[in-house]
Amino acid sequence: MSPEAVLDIGTQGLLIAAKLAAPILITALVVGFGISLLQSITQVQEVTLSFVPKIVAVAIALLIAGNWMIAEIIAFTNDMFDRIPMLLSGG
Repeated sequence: MSPEAVLDIGTQGLLIAAKLAAPILITALVVGFGISLLQSITQVQEVTLSFVPKIVAVAIALLIAGNWMIAEIIAFTNDMFDRIPMLLSGG
């Protein structure tokens, strides 16, 4: 296996990880920012006030983006399995 193939697989793995994490992280970021803004306006500093809405929003994001996420990881896995003969032959 050549160093270029290893770098290509590593790069694709990092990209797929970023793509799959993005909907969850962006949802948690937006909801967390909104709740923090609300807390600073109302001066209510309660930890659970920011935690519970984030959990609910992330669960909703998983319901919405879950099928896409599964399709992406299956496509990536199939691509990796398809590459096995090429990687073993050294070409």
